[in-house]
Amino acid sequence: MNIAFFLIPKQEVVTVNIEWTMRQALEKMEYHRYKSIPVIDQQGHYIGVLTEGDLLWKLKSEQFTFEDTPRIPLSNVPRHEKVEAISINEKVDHMFLSVMERNFVPVVDDQGIFIGIIRRREIMEFYVNRLVIEE
Repeated sequence: MNIAFFLIPKQEVVTVNIEWTMRQALEKMEYHRYKSIPVIDQQGHYIGVLTEGDLLWKLKSEQFTFEDTPRIPLSNVPRHEKVEAISINEKVDHMFLSVMERNFVPVVDDQGIFIGIIRRREIMEFYVNRLVIEE
């Protein structure tokens, strides 16, 4: 089985751009009620995953207020966890190991362009359905 079977394409995934500000990212995350979100650059390359914690730590460490967030670029927000993307060509075993650690795993093509995510939920649904069918 190919990991593309589980892929949610980038057109259906909410992302933020590294050029955006903290305020823009906060608003996007609040609107969609996400705790973490993939970060891409202008060319579509995967940069990392931004979390609520990353934003809060930035505010705390530099003693910014919410009013300061429109002038702080995401490129100045350190990410406390490095979330490696997996290649669309990866073996399914590697995908399972990656998705065990978080709710989603970013997927890139051979040039590092973000092409989507694989969520833990779809993998679990797939295997639950297989168990039900086999019974």
